[in-house]
Amino acid sequence: MSLTKEQILDAISNMSIMEIVKLTSMMEEKFGVSAAPLVTVKPDVSEPVIKEQTEFNVFLTAIGNNKIPVIKTVRSITGLGLKEAKELVESAPVILKESINKDDAETLKKTLETAGATVEIK
Repeated sequence: MSLTKEQILDAISNMSIMEIVKLTSMMEEKFGVSAAPLVTVKPDVSEPVIKEQTEFNVFLTAIGNNKIPVIKTVRSITGLGLKEAKELVESAPVILKESINKDDAETLKKTLETAGATVEIK
């Protein structure tokens, strides 16, 4: 005759603590196992490691009303000729600079916004 898991649990629930301890010892001995909890070393999760972005891209999203000052500013930033800078500005939204540090990206953004452009840093 085979006992169901529920029958086993019911039988255990009717035992005293001392009987359960004895049963546990008998099971450890019979099956060659231990009921002791495994000790595991967990990494310290109190301070999550956040990788800070170090490289940014500067996007020209819109020219604005002052097209000529924006073209001049883009020329000075990129070193392009007048025709190339004009084509670049007119193709907005476009990346002006890639993989630059945060301070340089903020400086470029302020310069371009002063000229009348709309700029994003990503």
